Amino acid sequence: MDLLEELGLEEKHELVYESVDKEVYAHTVYYEIEKTSYDTLVTDDGKPVANLFTELQQRLYVSLLYNLKWTNKNFMACSNVAFYYSDKLPPMVPNLLLSFNTDRGDFLDKKNKCYFLWVKGKPPELVIEIISNKKKRKHTEKFDIYAKIGVKYYIVHDPFHKLYKNNLQVFKLVNRKYEPYTDNENNYMPEIGLGIKTWKGKFEDSTTTYARWCNKEGEIIFTYLEKVREKERIEELAKNALEEKQRADLESQKAKDALELADKLTQEKLKAEQEIQKLLKQLAASGLQPAE
Repeated sequence: MDLLEELGLEEKHELVYESVDKEVYAHTVYYEIEKTSYDTLVTDDGKPVANLFTELQQRLYVSLLYNLKWTNKNFMACSNVAFYYSDKLPPMVPNLLLSFNTDRGDFLDKKNKCYFLWVKGKPPELVIEIISNKKKRKHTEKFDIYAKIGVKYYIVHDPFHKLYKNNLQVFKLVNRKYEPYTDNENNYMPEIGLGIKTWKGKFEDSTTTYARWCNKEGEIIFTYLEKVREKERIEELAKNALEEKQRADLESQKAKDALELADKLTQEKLKAEQEIQKLLKQLAASGLQPAE
């Protein structure tokens, strides 16, 4: 006797609504499946990330989502975490996984060590894969798997142009297949509440071209630390500009004072010469001549 028979559970139809000409039934079907053994599933293989850029870009993806208020929804975002869509197949390990209406849960519980699809009850809304090699077949397989799982947005970030000419490729799931997302130039995804675009600048201590979250208008959304540093930079520029103006004003005042002094001395010299000429005329009128 199997477990279903032991429990007395059988497939059944139950009338839940009836109108004049129609009836609505609930069809209940019970399944018996093997319980997942989480001890046999790899949750951490100890492998490092591929390169320094990928590690930095992943932190940029996630840090902003948790440090700024950008959505009212509960969510979880993680990088390089195993995403199990089946306990019989190897997991996907996207560079970013974003899922709404869920959270990380208790880490001590084995069911929360990874993103198990059957535990969370839903696929993530968005994943990002950073291309680090030219294995197009592997990329195509991911493409098909994410579509089958039902991930709404699949973003391919190809910073080294291994497979694509452009750094970013955004795909949206339409009728169970991915299509290039071209609704707007900023790749704004209304279901997510964010857009994504390339941006060349400095993050932490490295200047290069990154993939950055942006708003609907295409404005880059900066982390809190970036905003603080930018505020400090602007304040420093303003301070330097004020000091430079004060130096210029001082030099201008000095120049003005020098001109006024020179004008005063010129006037005094002219006045002295006029006095001398007046005295010479008086001496001449009295018949006296100045000594040679």
